[in-house]
Amino acid sequence: MKTRGSRIGILGGTFDPIHLGHLRTAEEMAYEMELQKILLIPAAIPPHKTQEPVTPFIHRLEMTRLAAASSPVMEVSDIEGKRDGPSYSIETLKELEQVYGPGSEFFFILGTDAFEEIHTWKDYPGLFSLTNFIVIQRPGFEYQGLDSVLTNLRLKYEKGKSEKAYLLNTGKRVFLMKATNMEISSTRIRALVKSGRSIRFLVPEAVIHYIEDMRLYRG
Repeated sequence: MKTRGSRIGILGGTFDPIHLGHLRTAEEMAYEMELQKILLIPAAIPPHKTQEPVTPFIHRLEMTRLAAASSPVMEVSDIEGKRDGPSYSIETLKELEQVYGPGSEFFFILGTDAFEEIHTWKDYPGLFSLTNFIVIQRPGFEYQGLDSVLTNLRLKYEKGKSEKAYLLNTGKRVFLMKATNMEISSTRIRALVKSGRSIRFLVPEAVIHYIEDMRLYRG
């Protein structure tokens, strides 16, 4: 479904599996940033995890759909599963711009750890012309840390009216935001399943049933 003139959040990831930390962040940012929807986009071939085993895309996509089913604001996209090769964010954003039209505004959600590594992403300067960024602040990451990252990226910016917003010379903004820190890890979830331990209250019940039915993460 096309939504023109909308504020659209983008939360991508391997989602192996998606968990309540992902979902809570999406929920809070939709409210805080007045987003009409948030696209959850599982990476088909995560560019930074080429040496690690990843659960087949079809399973990660279905778990994401099950997890988002009860949310009126979250929508799952299989856009990266339709392309060959690594799932580069720059290519996804260009496709989304074509789908939703120039009247829509994108807000790419990621953690401070990922933002500090954005210089390793394909055509990272181009990202700052296509989308705003919502950087989720980790404990211990100070406001000044974002200044350092933007300076190291050689981006020209000025601080916006909000004390935690930066206006780039591309016309896009970078926001430093806080979300509930749930300390949940997909790696930990997979390890718990492999060892036969409970993952209740870490992922939605529907995802637990899917993992059990498909016998995922059993080793």
